Amino acid sequence: MNYREAEQYIADIPKFTTKNKPEHTKDALRRLGNPENNFKVLHVAGTNGKGSVCAFLSSALVEAGCRTGLFISPHLVKVNERFQINNEMITDEEFLSGFNRVKEIADEMVAEGEPHPTYFEFLFLMGMEIFRSKGVEYAVLETGLGGRLDATNTIEHPLISVIASISLDHTEILGDTIEEIAGEKAGIIKNQIPVVYNCNQKKVEQVIEQKASSVGSKTWPLRQPDYQILENTAKGIDFSFNTGYYGNITVHIPYIAAYQVENAALAFLTLLTLRDIPEAGTLKERLTVETIKNGFEKVRWQGRMETILPQIIVDGAHNEDGITRFLETAEHFSKKYPLTLLFSAVIEKNYKEMIHRIVDRIQWNSVVVTQINGSRVVPAKELGEIFTEFGCSRVLTEPNVEQAFELARKEKKDGLLFCAGSLYLVGEIKEYLESKEADHD
Repeated sequence: MNYREAEQYIADIPKFTTKNKPEHTKDALRRLGNPENNFKVLHVAGTNGKGSVCAFLSSALVEAGCRTGLFISPHLVKVNERFQINNEMITDEEFLSGFNRVKEIADEMVAEGEPHPTYFEFLFLMGMEIFRSKGVEYAVLETGLGGRLDATNTIEHPLISVIASISLDHTEILGDTIEEIAGEKAGIIKNQIPVVYNCNQKKVEQVIEQKASSVGSKTWPLRQPDYQILENTAKGIDFSFNTGYYGNITVHIPYIAAYQVENAALAFLTLLTLRDIPEAGTLKERLTVETIKNGFEKVRWQGRMETILPQIIVDGAHNEDGITRFLETAEHFSKKYPLTLLFSAVIEKNYKEMIHRIVDRIQWNSVVVTQINGSRVVPAKELGEIFTEFGCSRVLTEPNVEQAFELARKEKKDGLLFCAGSLYLVGEIKEYLESKEADHD
């Protein structure tokens, strides 16, 4: 197969298989020669923020001179984004090499009457094989969904387990209470492996502490008094962080969203904790406070309050907590700038409630609604009618994402443009801008 054929094969996997038990993925890893045993793993779960935490961790490790693998989901434009070496996505050739090896063992398993790996399981196996072949020292792994039954949880001996902010999402799969969801996320906690977690809710804290105690794992909770925003501008945020042993330090991150401070602080605490783990190797010498700070200043994370052009921000907020965080940021900047919104949503989300909250909280200068490609589309016309119904005075409807983006840019004038509602919208905008840049070159 060539790259395009391999990409299409992976895209078609959901059509012919269903989720497997962790034992199935462990068997696949064994057939691959257990590539995951060739590097040290930082395992990250959570509802919101886990991807950003992974990005901070990876950026600091690379700054420290560590050869670092980063496995994330979803991708926005190209599937290669899910596999990064030293914060650069892999090449098509590296992708194809990993694909061929995993397809070989998948074919072998199917021939023996075993199920085919699912879409995410296949990609996870590819990641482990690619990281092994590229000589990665440390791998930062973002869970796909939940934690306890996630393919990434087949890693038996991670260096550290990290749990970011937890809120209600995927309730049809993970449970409809915060305790049930926390229990699924806490499923990544392993015997005597340190746990760093966001201690933002008492109910979550109780679940995580109980799980950690039951397997003899020491915990490092991040509490809100440990960090404080000093300055939040359109260029980024400076915040103070109480490191304990090293006292209060000032950290700069190139994000405008206040919630990223929470993610950065959690990653900082994780990295400081890693320095004192004997199994972490030479990190104590390589991972200084100054190195971590420098790494954080260089962090890149696509689609999460990301400034893609001057005063144009894309955000993949698509669940209750994500929308809350998005609105906090928009409200902060509404005091200084007129705001324009480009919005779309996918069918399975409660988009009517999302729109209600967006209109209720912010006085938008104008709103442009559009629709993403694919089977999960919500018609732009329907979204526009909902915005109008909730009292938005200027609503423009443009089904084509590219034209909608250009329309929203014109509407922005001297203000800020936020593009939100779906990671798929963010992906289509970024793909459009990349194609424009390629045409210009």
